[in-house]
Amino acid sequence: MSRRAQLPPPPPPVEIRSWPDREAMLTDRAAVLGELVRAHVAPGRLAMLWLWGSICALGWLLVGTAFITFEESYDVISAGIGVIIAAMGVGCVVPAVIVVVVGLRRDRRIRRLLDAWGALARDPARDAALRMPGVSLAWLLMSFALCAAGLYACFAVPASGVLDGDAYGLAVLVMGLGLTGWIVGLIGLVKAFAHRRWVLRVLAGVPAPEPLISVGGGAHR
Repeated sequence: MSRRAQLPPPPPPVEIRSWPDREAMLTDRAAVLGELVRAHVAPGRLAMLWLWGSICALGWLLVGTAFITFEESYDVISAGIGVIIAAMGVGCVVPAVIVVVVGLRRDRRIRRLLDAWGALARDPARDAALRMPGVSLAWLLMSFALCAAGLYACFAVPASGVLDGDAYGLAVLVMGLGLTGWIVGLIGLVKAFAHRRWVLRVLAGVPAPEPLISVGGGAHR
């Protein structure tokens, strides 16, 4: 793994912290938080997510085409072409899924580091640049649109009767593409809401709601 791909370390424990003063600590905190926020919700991260989602969709398109080829094949040559197309599709889907899963695990580590570094202190002047409301809104709107399109392809298109009842390969193709779009959009929605929640809880200091505990039939905080 290259140095650019490595994440910053967590803040050192209290007993071994060696910042000369509060200003030095706030400077390091702002630099690390800026790097983490960019690694989490920068526009480039959204583009990369959609890129790998598109590669996965391309792979599923090839797999669906292979299903259609198998349905319509009447000789060994056509079946062999279908196998080749299916192998090409799997070759696109598997790496895309692996990269997305690795990215999700990395995002989880980033959120933990954001919580740890953000909890060091409050610095409203520097924290204003970390809110990134426009970028967060772009993640939210674009991911919501992709989720809606994916759900429509998964359920509304097959239920509308547009697909022939015997066109199983085409149904697999459309529903697979819709499921891919829905998953990629859902990942984007989760990241947008996670960033907004971190801004409110850590930067703005809005406390999380306390759970209700039922004691003797009554609800108490």
